Amino acid sequence: MMWYQGGWGVMTLVMVLFFALLIVGIVALVHYLTSARRDHQPGSPPPGEYGWGGRRAEDLLAERFARGEIDEDEYKRRLALLREQR
Repeated sequence: MMWYQGGWGVMTLVMVLFFALLIVGIVALVHYLTSARRDHQPGSPPPGEYGWGGRRAEDLLAERFARGEIDEDEYKRRLALLREQR
């Protein structure tokens, strides 16, 4: 009779593990699908052509200059450096 009770315990443990893995798999799938959509939005440029976040380095530099983070001389120097590397 003891082996019968042990069987119920093993079966319960297997069921709990099965459903835990199923839930973890569903959560991982949803996370993967939502992060893939966030990374590439419709109308955004192809990842290989542009730099960080899908924006060109020159655009980022122009924004920094517009915000006053860098002065005109620094902007021109960095812009020339970027254009040399093409």
